[in-house]
Amino acid sequence: MAGDWIETVAEAQRRAQKRLPPSVYSALLAGAERGVTYNDNMAAFDELGFAPHVAGQPSGRELSTSVMGVPISLPVVISPTGVQAVHPGAEVAVARAAAARGTAMGLSCFASKPVEEVVAANPKTFFQTYWCGTRDRIVQRLERARATGCVGLIVTLDWSFVHARDWGSPFIPSKIDREAVRRYAPEVVRRPRWLAQWARAGGPPGLTAPNMVVAGETPPGFFDAYGEWAQTPPPSWDDLRWLCQEWGGPVMIKGIMRVDDARRAVDIGATAISVSNHGGNNLDTTPASIRALPAVAEAVGRDVEVLLDGGVRRGGDVVKALALGARAVMIGRAYLWGLAANGQAGVENVLDIFSNGIDSALRGLGRKSVDELGPEDVIIPPGFLRRLGD
Repeated sequence: MAGDWIETVAEAQRRAQKRLPPSVYSALLAGAERGVTYNDNMAAFDELGFAPHVAGQPSGRELSTSVMGVPISLPVVISPTGVQAVHPGAEVAVARAAAARGTAMGLSCFASKPVEEVVAANPKTFFQTYWCGTRDRIVQRLERARATGCVGLIVTLDWSFVHARDWGSPFIPSKIDREAVRRYAPEVVRRPRWLAQWARAGGPPGLTAPNMVVAGETPPGFFDAYGEWAQTPPPSWDDLRWLCQEWGGPVMIKGIMRVDDARRAVDIGATAISVSNHGGNNLDTTPASIRALPAVAEAVGRDVEVLLDGGVRRGGDVVKALALGARAVMIGRAYLWGLAANGQAGVENVLDIFSNGIDSALRGLGRKSVDELGPEDVIIPPGFLRRLGD
């Protein structure tokens, strides 16, 4: 319906805030400590300008590309996020929306829906994993994802799970028990539509992580899964080399900000890297990922595909990232706000916002394809770029 159309990602965020209980919305917003990195991720895009042409633009524009061998209709990929309990459809609704718009889905190992259901909804699914548990348990998860038909692996390294936020952290229960109901009740009663959709779905979210176990095992709660990750020593580059070899297919290393780390990712056999600071929900005061992108892209050249994750809120942001060396971008909060606002249709709507914005920016820049974008299409102010590492 016309009244359901969401014009911008900012409007999707406003609708999500109105629909969700405050604690749920706050958990979705996240950010770490003072939120310096979270804010810089978005502010940095505003510092970049465009250098448009006014005549001779092509009549048609091509948005399609590929990531890790998977063709996609626009250079926007769904970034994996855990326990999408903002809507009963959760990851399956997101996967269907991505499939409807011809793009790929990143599925978190901390997701609330089984990988089998997600791949059935979108065969273009990349399975995401943390270095979590023993090698044997990691292999079991990979084998399940591979058997299900996942077409690539995303290894997330940019997460330290900061426990403090200056604006306060929301109450996030390990399960919906009496205490959770008691604490959430005052918020939920003020969001009757959100409560009603969960009632129609058969009850509140389970808050479990079914993809952390082999098929048939009882899934752990999110915080139990988090505990396993927290107690696992961080991986070495040799561990990551082993992981790439064990998967035996396309692998993206997510969380690269330094050029030396980017080169190491190439050395261990990564297919792609994502320049990312976990959306500002990691080590605060890390620079915006778009500031670090050009140096990383220059360091690795054509050896691996480079993606950008962090602060992307409109099609123009996507075009700026591509002009500075990214093959595609990954979005997180943007599609979650669409999911919260209007389920699968809301996610499709958000992807349409990006598609329309990319097309409009290409026209203004006089480019007929995303492959033609380059640094000459953007205005980079003095002092904007950050080169981290050697």
